[in-house]
Amino acid sequence: MSRKISDCVPELQEAWYYGRDEWQKRYSSLPVPFLTCTFRSNTEQGILYKQGRTKPGAIVTWAKPGNSPHNFTPSYAFDVAFLTPQKTLDWDEELFRLFADILKERQHVEWGGNWARGKKDFPHFQIKNWRKLLTAK
Repeated sequence: MSRKISDCVPELQEAWYYGRDEWQKRYSSLPVPFLTCTFRSNTEQGILYKQGRTKPGAIVTWAKPGNSPHNFTPSYAFDVAFLTPQKTLDWDEELFRLFADILKERQHVEWGGNWARGKKDFPHFQIKNWRKLLTAK
């Protein structure tokens, strides 16, 4: 699994840098977004997909191996979390909403927090229509 923004398509790299910089300007007193995942192999995807289904734990992904925008090189998705000044993680939904509002300014990025009820993925951001882009290659 990668956390490198360079493992993402250029449009997503640009969106990340924009979002990170705007966050600092607008919300410098709040926990800071950081990348938790960019590219993820099919093997890693399979392990995560089993969690909450055939392995213990909560469901962490809705996509089977090869069906996630994380599973391609370059990646069409990234996940974020937020780090407090005390170096702890903050998973407050409002932080994800604020970050999504910034990235919404980049028309080509969509947020997993807007997905159907019960399948929301607050840390997840991806290129809109990534499957069409992939098949066009």
